Amino acid sequence: MSAGEREPGGGGDNLGAGERLSSRQVFSGRVVDLSVDRVRMPNGRESDLELLHFAGAAAVVPLLPGDDGDDVLLVRQYRYPTGGWLLEIPAGKIDGGEEPAATARRELREETGYRAGELEELGWVWSTPGAADERIWLFAARDLTPGESALEDDELLEPHRLPLAEAVRRAGDGGICDAKTVCALLRLAGRSG
Repeated sequence: MSAGEREPGGGGDNLGAGERLSSRQVFSGRVVDLSVDRVRMPNGRESDLELLHFAGAAAVVPLLPGDDGDDVLLVRQYRYPTGGWLLEIPAGKIDGGEEPAATARRELREETGYRAGELEELGWVWSTPGAADERIWLFAARDLTPGESALEDDELLEPHRLPLAEAVRRAGDGGICDAKTVCALLRLAGRSG
């Protein structure tokens, strides 16, 4: 599904579209832009909405052969806004006109050193639909080849390998609380049976 398409339940498909009446840019940064949009809602009411604009992102579940089925290679990453460390799948923003699959492959390599032989699409999710237009495309990677990671200056992370079944359990019971990771693991588990 391309960036402009919608699917049922995924993007306001059956309530009619709102209409942007005006937009005022408040901030433009390296990762995010902020605007205040005057919007006519589908019910006719008008409102000022603060909107974060992102380039979009891709995230990938790296799968390795384990002792009892697949293992997943998560990253334990420091996230200043959360006040600590999160278990996550490798992910990052889409650069320029990059395709989401290319972003997933690049981020996997940069954050773990692994290269994916096979990439399976798991769909996409809205990251924060109440305030942002960011979509995160989700993938699973198999047939991994090890290599050297290439972290960016603002990334502080370490690999954390878990059996896939345990990672899915932790995603379901709140042991993993990063939204993109939870969604990707549960979607992958749903396809596996």
